[in-house]
Amino acid sequence: MLEPVVFLVDDDLAVRDSLSLLIKSVGLNVIAYEHPQAFLDDYDASQVGCLILDIRMPGISGLTIQDILKQKGYVIPIIFITGHGDIAQCTRAFKAGAVDFLTKPVDEQSLIDSLQMAIKSSIELHRQSKLNADVYEKISRLSERENQVLHLLVEGMPNKVIADRLKVSTRTVESHRAKLFEKLEVSSLAECVRIQLSAAKSI
Repeated sequence: MLEPVVFLVDDDLAVRDSLSLLIKSVGLNVIAYEHPQAFLDDYDASQVGCLILDIRMPGISGLTIQDILKQKGYVIPIIFITGHGDIAQCTRAFKAGAVDFLTKPVDEQSLIDSLQMAIKSSIELHRQSKLNADVYEKISRLSERENQVLHLLVEGMPNKVIADRLKVSTRTVESHRAKLFEKLEVSSLAECVRIQLSAAKSI
Protein backbone atom coordinates (compact mmCIF):
# COMPACT_ATOMS: atom_id res chain seq x y z
CA MET A 1 0.00 0.00 0.00
CA LEU A 2 1.24 3.49 -0.82
CA GLU A 3 2.32 5.72 2.05
CA PRO A 4 -0.57 7.96 3.18
CA VAL A 5 -0.53 11.51 1.86
CA VAL A 6 -2.13 14.57 3.42
CA PHE A 7 -3.42 16.92 0.73
CA LEU A 8 -3.58 20.51 1.93
CA VAL A 9 -5.56 23.13 0.01
CA ASP A 10 -5.45 26.71 1.30
CA ASP A 11 -4.89 29.98 -0.55
CA ASP A 12 -2.98 31.45 2.42
CA LEU A 13 0.78 30.81 2.03
CA ALA A 14 1.47 31.26 5.76
CA VAL A 15 -1.17 28.65 6.64
CA ARG A 16 0.16 26.23 4.03
CA ASP A 17 3.71 26.58 5.32
CA SER A 18 2.88 26.25 9.02
CA LEU A 19 0.52 23.29 8.57
CA SER A 20 2.93 21.55 6.19
CA LEU A 21 5.66 21.75 8.85
CA LEU A 22 3.29 20.39 11.49
CA ILE A 23 2.16 17.50 9.28
CA LYS A 24 5.75 16.57 8.39
CA SER A 25 6.72 16.72 12.07
CA VAL A 26 4.43 13.76 12.81
CA GLY A 27 5.91 11.70 9.97
CA LEU A 28 3.25 12.22 7.32
CA ASN A 29 3.73 13.15 3.69
CA VAL A 30 2.05 16.38 2.62
CA ILE A 31 1.29 17.96 -0.75
CA ALA A 32 0.13 21.57 -0.50
CA TYR A 33 -1.92 23.47 -3.07
CA GLU A 34 -2.75 27.14 -3.33
CA HIS A 35 -5.47 26.63 -5.94
CA PRO A 36 -8.33 24.12 -5.52
CA GLN A 37 -8.38 23.31 -9.24
CA ALA A 38 -4.73 22.24 -9.12
CA PHE A 39 -5.62 19.71 -6.43
CA LEU A 40 -8.62 18.44 -8.40
CA ASP A 41 -6.44 18.04 -11.50
CA ASP A 42 -3.74 16.13 -9.60
CA TYR A 43 -5.83 13.98 -7.27
CA ASP A 44 -5.49 10.21 -7.64
CA ALA A 45 -8.35 8.38 -5.92
CA SER A 46 -6.19 5.26 -5.46
CA GLN A 47 -3.95 7.19 -3.04
CA VAL A 48 -4.50 6.54 0.65
CA GLY A 49 -4.71 9.82 2.54
CA CYS A 50 -6.90 12.70 3.59
CA LEU A 51 -7.64 16.28 2.62
CA ILE A 52 -7.27 19.44 4.70
CA LEU A 53 -9.44 22.01 3.03
CA ASP A 54 -9.98 25.72 3.63
CA ILE A 55 -13.70 26.31 3.42
CA ARG A 56 -13.43 29.80 1.88
CA MET A 57 -11.16 30.35 -1.10
CA PRO A 58 -11.32 32.47 -4.25
CA GLY A 59 -12.96 30.69 -7.16
CA ILE A 60 -14.00 27.35 -5.69
CA SER A 61 -15.12 27.02 -2.07
CA GLY A 62 -14.15 24.08 0.10
CA LEU A 63 -17.75 22.88 0.22
CA THR A 64 -17.89 22.93 -3.58
CA ILE A 65 -14.74 20.79 -3.75
CA GLN A 66 -16.36 18.35 -1.34
CA ASP A 67 -19.41 18.18 -3.64
CA ILE A 68 -17.24 17.68 -6.75
CA LEU A 69 -15.31 14.83 -5.13
CA LYS A 70 -18.55 13.19 -4.04
CA GLN A 71 -20.07 13.52 -7.53
CA LYS A 72 -17.01 11.81 -9.00
CA GLY A 73 -17.39 8.95 -6.53
CA TYR A 74 -14.16 9.80 -4.71
CA VAL A 75 -14.20 8.95 -1.03
CA ILE A 76 -11.48 10.87 0.81
CA PRO A 77 -11.73 11.92 4.48
CA ILE A 78 -11.87 15.72 4.68
CA ILE A 79 -10.85 18.03 7.52
CA PHE A 80 -12.19 21.54 7.00
CA ILE A 81 -10.38 24.59 8.37
CA THR A 82 -11.76 28.10 8.39
CA GLY A 83 -11.34 31.54 9.85
CA HIS A 84 -14.96 32.45 9.18
CA GLY A 85 -16.95 29.30 9.83
CA ASP A 86 -20.59 29.30 10.77
CA ILE A 87 -23.00 26.66 12.01
CA ALA A 88 -24.68 26.22 8.62
CA GLN A 89 -21.37 25.51 6.86
CA CYS A 90 -20.25 23.19 9.63
CA THR A 91 -23.52 21.25 9.50
CA ARG A 92 -23.40 20.93 5.71
CA ALA A 93 -19.79 19.73 5.81
CA PHE A 94 -20.51 17.06 8.43
CA LYS A 95 -23.66 15.89 6.64
CA ALA A 96 -21.55 15.37 3.51
CA GLY A 97 -19.07 13.24 5.49
CA ALA A 98 -16.40 15.62 6.82
CA VAL A 99 -14.13 14.19 9.52
CA ASP A 100 -13.70 17.48 11.38
CA PHE A 101 -14.27 21.23 11.17
CA LEU A 102 -11.52 23.32 12.78
CA THR A 103 -11.25 27.08 13.17
CA LYS A 104 -8.09 29.12 12.55
CA PRO A 105 -5.69 29.47 14.18
CA VAL A 106 -5.80 25.67 14.22
CA ASP A 107 -5.01 23.93 17.50
CA GLU A 108 -2.06 21.67 16.64
CA GLN A 109 -3.08 18.71 18.79
CA SER A 110 -6.67 18.84 17.52
CA LEU A 111 -5.41 18.72 13.94
CA ILE A 112 -3.01 15.86 14.67
CA ASP A 113 -5.82 13.89 16.32
CA SER A 114 -8.10 14.55 13.34
CA LEU A 115 -5.35 13.55 10.89
CA GLN A 116 -4.79 10.24 12.66
CA MET A 117 -8.52 9.53 12.58
CA ALA A 118 -8.77 10.53 8.90
CA ILE A 119 -5.79 8.41 7.80
CA LYS A 120 -7.15 5.41 9.70
CA SER A 121 -10.50 5.92 7.97
CA SER A 122 -8.83 6.17 4.55
CA ILE A 123 -6.87 2.95 5.07
CA GLU A 124 -10.08 1.12 6.01
CA LEU A 125 -11.98 2.60 3.04
CA HIS A 126 -9.27 1.45 0.62
CA ARG A 127 -9.11 -2.00 2.26
CA GLN A 128 -12.88 -2.39 1.91
CA SER A 129 -12.77 -1.11 -1.66
CA LYS A 130 -10.15 -3.74 -2.57
CA LEU A 131 -12.21 -6.48 -0.92
CA ASN A 132 -15.28 -5.37 -2.89
CA ALA A 133 -13.28 -5.35 -6.13
CA ASP A 134 -11.98 -8.86 -5.41
CA VAL A 135 -15.50 -10.11 -4.70
CA TYR A 136 -16.91 -8.60 -7.90
CA GLU A 137 -14.02 -10.02 -9.93
CA LYS A 138 -14.77 -13.51 -8.62
CA ILE A 139 -18.54 -13.19 -9.10
CA SER A 140 -18.00 -11.99 -12.68
CA ARG A 141 -16.28 -15.29 -13.50
CA LEU A 142 -19.55 -17.20 -13.05
CA SER A 143 -21.83 -18.12 -15.91
CA GLU A 144 -25.50 -17.15 -15.72
CA ARG A 145 -26.45 -20.69 -14.66
CA GLU A 146 -23.69 -20.84 -12.04
CA ASN A 147 -24.96 -17.54 -10.66
CA GLN A 148 -28.45 -19.00 -10.37
CA VAL A 149 -27.10 -22.05 -8.56
CA LEU A 150 -25.08 -19.81 -6.22
CA HIS A 151 -28.14 -17.74 -5.26
CA LEU A 152 -30.20 -20.87 -4.56
CA LEU A 153 -27.38 -22.43 -2.53
CA VAL A 154 -27.12 -19.25 -0.46
CA GLU A 155 -30.87 -19.48 0.17
CA GLY A 156 -30.19 -22.87 1.76
CA MET A 157 -31.62 -25.14 -0.93
CA PRO A 158 -30.16 -28.66 -1.29
CA ASN A 159 -28.94 -29.86 -4.68
CA LYS A 160 -32.09 -31.88 -5.42
CA VAL A 161 -34.40 -28.92 -4.80
CA ILE A 162 -32.19 -26.69 -6.95
CA ALA A 163 -32.31 -29.32 -9.71
CA ASP A 164 -36.13 -29.36 -9.58
CA ARG A 165 -36.26 -25.54 -9.56
CA LEU A 166 -33.97 -25.22 -12.58
CA LYS A 167 -35.41 -28.30 -14.31
CA VAL A 168 -32.03 -30.01 -14.62
CA SER A 169 -30.53 -33.17 -13.17
CA THR A 170 -28.97 -33.30 -9.70
CA ARG A 171 -25.69 -34.28 -11.36
CA THR A 172 -25.81 -31.07 -13.44
CA VAL A 173 -26.32 -29.01 -10.28
CA GLU A 174 -23.39 -30.81 -8.65
CA SER A 175 -21.26 -29.97 -11.70
CA HIS A 176 -22.26 -26.28 -11.57
CA ARG A 177 -21.60 -26.25 -7.83
CA ALA A 178 -18.10 -27.69 -8.30
CA LYS A 179 -17.31 -25.16 -11.03
CA LEU A 180 -18.53 -22.16 -9.04
CA PHE A 181 -16.55 -23.32 -6.00
CA GLU A 182 -13.47 -23.43 -8.22
CA LYS A 183 -14.12 -20.01 -9.79
CA LEU A 184 -14.84 -18.38 -6.43
CA GLU A 185 -11.74 -20.07 -4.97
CA VAL A 186 -13.67 -21.53 -2.04
CA SER A 187 -13.94 -24.98 -0.53
CA SER A 188 -17.14 -24.69 1.50
CA LEU A 189 -20.70 -23.45 1.19
CA ALA A 190 -20.06 -21.07 4.11
CA GLU A 191 -17.39 -19.29 2.06
CA CYS A 192 -19.82 -19.03 -0.87
CA VAL A 193 -22.37 -17.41 1.41
CA ARG A 194 -19.78 -14.93 2.68
CA ILE A 195 -18.80 -13.88 -0.86
CA GLN A 196 -22.42 -13.56 -1.99
CA LEU A 197 -23.35 -11.49 1.07
CA SER A 198 -20.29 -9.25 0.58
CA ALA A 199 -21.32 -8.62 -3.02
CA ALA A 200 -24.92 -7.83 -2.03
CA LYS A 201 -23.84 -5.56 0.84
CA SER A 202 -21.62 -3.39 -1.35
CA ILE A 203 -24.26 -2.72 -4.02
